[in-house]
Amino acid sequence: MTVHHTSTGHFFEDFVPGDVYEHGVGRTITTTDNIWFTLLTQNTAAAHLDHAYAARTEFGKPLVNSTLTFALVNGQSVRDISHNVIANLGWDDVKIPNPVFEGDTVYSRTEILEKRESRSRPHAGLLTVRTEGFNQDGTTIMTFRRTVMVYKRGQRPSTAGDAGSEGTS
Repeated sequence: MTVHHTSTGHFFEDFVPGDVYEHGVGRTITTTDNIWFTLLTQNTAAAHLDHAYAARTEFGKPLVNSTLTFALVNGQSVRDISHNVIANLGWDDVKIPNPVFEGDTVYSRTEILEKRESRSRPHAGLLTVRTEGFNQDGTTIMTFRRTVMVYKRGQRPSTAGDAGSEGTS
């Protein structure tokens, strides 16, 4: 029997400034996604919750909650960028140049901008990345910079699901 492990993600040593990661799985946002996320976060803006109201706005339909868009675009980058994160250290320059609507499919890509060794944690390094979210038409819907602290190879704590595979990707 052969055991196949899913990706354990990338480690600090794997990243090269200038490299771009195309995050492979898009996600179509449904009305249910938008309403549930909006309610969960206690955002009571009628533009997200009230379809009759939204129909009378300049957009003519509900806007997707921008923090849902942010969470989705950021989440799409995890497998490639921060699967082995110690901590997210910050998000900067968040921009929303175009609206997202229910029924849109969101995709994303991330460019590695900078990397450096951690001064306080020799088992880790810091990455600064720029992530761009775009819709099914290729229109940019969100951009942001993020700084993450990631483990170096062989330094990540193992989990029960690792079965000895940590650090071998």
